[in-house]
Amino acid sequence: MSTALSPTTDSSAAETAARIDALRGEIDACDAEIIALVRRRLAISQEIGSLRTASGGMRLSLSREQRVLSRFRDALGPDGSTLGMMLLRQGRGRL
Repeated sequence: MSTALSPTTDSSAAETAARIDALRGEIDACDAEIIALVRRRLAISQEIGSLRTASGGMRLSLSREQRVLSRFRDALGPDGSTLGMMLLRQGRGRL
């Protein structure tokens, strides 16, 4: 009994591996975009905080944060709130 794969199976496995590699490349590109957007968001958030405190206001707006968290939860489900909170903390630090 031979355990060698047929040429069709070898070809299929190679195509599958190539497709996985291509998809992983797409994930890597998405990750790079996400990182760039998080950095941009962080810079914007920090500027807002600086402007708010320089004008005598509070560093953050809890009502605004709640709207952000709701938007993430509505779009991504329960874990969306966690992601939103992580982004908020990146911009303003822990409370």
